[in-house]
Amino acid sequence: MTLVAFDLETTGKYPLGAEICELAAVKWQAGKRMGTFQSLVRPRQKMSDEVIAIHHISNEMVLKAPPIEEVIGDFYQFLKGAYLVAHHAPFDMGFLAVEFEKAGLNLHDKTLFPPVFCSSLLTRKTFPEFPNHKLQTLTQKLNVSVQQAHRALDDSQACLEVTLKTFKVLGEKKDKQMVEELLAFQKENLVWERFSIKSLGSWAENVKKVIASGEAMELVYQGGSRPGQARKVWPVGLVRTPLKQGDFLVAKDEKGVIKRYFLSKIQK
Repeated sequence: MTLVAFDLETTGKYPLGAEICELAAVKWQAGKRMGTFQSLVRPRQKMSDEVIAIHHISNEMVLKAPPIEEVIGDFYQFLKGAYLVAHHAPFDMGFLAVEFEKAGLNLHDKTLFPPVFCSSLLTRKTFPEFPNHKLQTLTQKLNVSVQQAHRALDDSQACLEVTLKTFKVLGEKKDKQMVEELLAFQKENLVWERFSIKSLGSWAENVKKVIASGEAMELVYQGGSRPGQARKVWPVGLVRTPLKQGDFLVAKDEKGVIKRYFLSKIQK
């Protein structure tokens, strides 16, 4: 198999409201690293000090970087046709799906993009005795060297090494592990079309416009302290997730508190 580990650094937590500021990937096949992809990305908005403290990518560093429109096509070509893996893959898939769709790139062909592995999900099941399954903890426990945590290329390499060690342990437990068996072992079916924003229709387009304008949106929500009553919220992101809780809008309420509003409970 060809395996590509990928990682993003972003300007915030939630797609639509935040942007990609770095993307990277490492390609592996037949026991060898076959190539890498790495690029800083110039976001439209300046990054906050809080975000910079996480990945140490400054606004000055991305000042002359290309915008996402200039690199997303090349990144798509680097990824396609391989089995992909990321640590906390739904996070990265959510951001990438937005940019793939903006660029008119196909998310729905499983021959181009088969289901994705998540090294966090795999290691939780393979190594339940570990204190947690953060990438930094896993690299320490599995003796994987890391150059700089929270930078996309180094985290991609760390994710690849952790995943290969996980596959090795699983392979030793059974004579043969097929890709389908590994995906079934993971349980969560991480397919790209599940992260499509376009498939949510015009409602998602309205959310995009409201986030861009900074204005409020009025919701009738079947939940919280005022079920069925209209309320004003200020959206900051829209998250698609394969988990049981379902997709949700992230927004500030009238008191400025950030909350989740599950799409299944939004009436209007």
